[in-house]
Amino acid sequence: TGEAEAARAAMGGSASLLPREALGEYQELTFLGKQEILLAYKRFSELLPKEERENACSARVPKSQILTLPELRANPFQHRICRVFSTSDDGDDSISFEDFLDMLSVFSDSATSDIKSHYAFRIFDFDDDGTLDRKDLEKLVNCLTGQGQESRLSNAEMEQLIQNILEESDIDKDGTINLSEFQHVVSRSPDFARYSVLQL
Repeated sequence: TGEAEAARAAMGGSASLLPREALGEYQELTFLGKQEILLAYKRFSELLPKEERENACSARVPKSQILTLPELRANPFQHRICRVFSTSDDGDDSISFEDFLDMLSVFSDSATSDIKSHYAFRIFDFDDDGTLDRKDLEKLVNCLTGQGQESRLSNAEMEQLIQNILEESDIDKDGTINLSEFQHVVSRSPDFARYSVLQL
């Protein structure tokens, strides 16, 4: 119909529109508004080869393409972010449109600090075992300080820093930080919501 064609043109070229019922559902399931979802759909479609754009809702974007997004390009946790939000059964960290919406939703200003801290914990849990142990904390510090020789901490500095983090966060003194301990620390740090890992 002429109306649908006009709507398609407004969305930019031949990109198919998001079905109206899906739009309402996505608004209920995310912290995103209608315009944000439509923009996300447009951006996601543009990451796909032209022939797949008509079916963007059922397509998956490879991790290599997702990492070209300006928001992720400079994020030191870019690989972990793809791992945590990907629902791929193949373990290739490819992203579906719903994965993409989940990611944008968690990173939006409207997401609650509980949701943000839950996902930050998962991103920092490099071995996906449900706790932040010394190895996770070391990787976390290395991500934040950069891998270059000039910015790398010495073994003694790293040990001291991890010790400080555990003393501050490990309430049950088991040598690891669990989700509730992490959220407790985050709740006392109002700056955390503006923390780099959760800014897109």
